[in-house]
Amino acid sequence: MPGIFRTSNPFSIIILFFYGIILRYASFAAPSLPLAHDTDGFLYHALLRTLGSMSQGPGIIYPVLSYLLIFSQAMMLNVFFYQHRLLARPNYLPALGYILITSLFPEWWQLSSALIVNTLMIWAWNNMSLLYKNQRAKQIIFNTGMIIGVCSFFYFPAIGFIFLLFASLMIMRPASLPEWLTGILGVTMPYYFLFAWAYLKGSWTKGHFMPDLYFSYPQFQQTVWAWGGLLLLMVPFLISGFYIQASILRMLIQVRKGWSLLLFYLLVALVMPFTNATPSFEFWILSAVPFAAFHANVFFYPQKRLVPGLLHILMAVFIFALNYFVLKSA
Repeated sequence: MPGIFRTSNPFSIIILFFYGIILRYASFAAPSLPLAHDTDGFLYHALLRTLGSMSQGPGIIYPVLSYLLIFSQAMMLNVFFYQHRLLARPNYLPALGYILITSLFPEWWQLSSALIVNTLMIWAWNNMSLLYKNQRAKQIIFNTGMIIGVCSFFYFPAIGFIFLLFASLMIMRPASLPEWLTGILGVTMPYYFLFAWAYLKGSWTKGHFMPDLYFSYPQFQQTVWAWGGLLLLMVPFLISGFYIQASILRMLIQVRKGWSLLLFYLLVALVMPFTNATPSFEFWILSAVPFAAFHANVFFYPQKRLVPGLLHILMAVFIFALNYFVLKSA
């Protein structure tokens, strides 16, 4: 199966679209309603209220919207991946990796605030990757900061992605205080307009727009399915490090910096769920984008097809078994 996506044949997009549906068929057969959490932003709450008033049936609109977001994110990731030459040839392996990874946990099938944030953060990551020797750096930094600010309107802890923006400035640019201040200005700009609107409307409530944040240990359900999904996330990630190290001397400086930025992206995304921790695993989907990027190496670099083929079979078998279990327990 990975061999189909090792080329840039557009027909692969159609195959991937329907393959992604099959990988999460249980979410369509037994749809579950998304629940808002304390850390979810006011825009996400408003979205759920709007969708709730529109859908009076069994809630099939939620898995449909969730999958459309997943697939569009996979395509965005794939396009930007090729634009930055993170792999030597154009292919659809990053998109395949993203579709597989987001199928590993039932919580990642749902329409969550973190899933919506992923759409914006793929765009923000692309902007950060463009900063290397760019003459329009301040404009890009400001726009990226604004994207991060809007992300926090859906999932408030996403404001922490400002540290990823700072990391991108350290990796991609020489030290410049005005550029760092530009990034901070970009992040705060959406809040300036939000507070101005709330003040003029006379409906200012701090807790409504800015939930309290605290750090705690996330108590997710430690089932065999959760540990199996984590294993299928981490093992390919560690293997990909071997392939990157083996080819790093042949990479352009910009490509090396791009992989470093993705590693920081992963680290920041893994910290997010520790704020206002919930038993749900849904917020860890923020790490799916960088994980998919590293998984693409395992599908791409091996000369023999045994490693990527075996990895794909293991992930597919696990996902189908997970679907069966979810339907059986529904």
